[in-house]
Amino acid sequence: MNTTHDLAHAWVALWNGDLALTERIVAERFVSHAAPLMGGAPSDTRGRDGLNGWIRGIHAVLLDLRFTVQLGPFRDGNVIALRWRANGTYSGTLPSATAPAGRAVEFFGTDTLRVDDDNRICEYWANADSLWFTQQIELRQP
Repeated sequence: MNTTHDLAHAWVALWNGDLALTERIVAERFVSHAAPLMGGAPSDTRGRDGLNGWIRGIHAVLLDLRFTVQLGPFRDGNVIALRWRANGTYSGTLPSATAPAGRAVEFFGTDTLRVDDDNRICEYWANADSLWFTQQIELRQP
């Protein structure tokens, strides 16, 4: 990717399900840091395959999931940040959620990305409005 804008929008396209972009924009030694949906210590996802599995899993829960950039991207050295909005349709597949399948879901977040010398994403910090999301799907605490 030649520009910050191109890389950030390719990242969003990847999260929109274009997994073919992974090899081109994500470093082999990729690691993400994200808080679990139900709370607790952050959990890391490692490698391209781990990232693709995470994305597939989210798309299985939220059908027709689409992320759009609301603000940014902004770049400072090797760090890129952007704010996004996500919309999808709940599939009804989470055992601890009581919302009916077919419910429209919307949530927001920010992504902070660190890029390596090859301008590939090597580290990712995810920040999403998990409370709003869990309220919409009526997720119960275990």
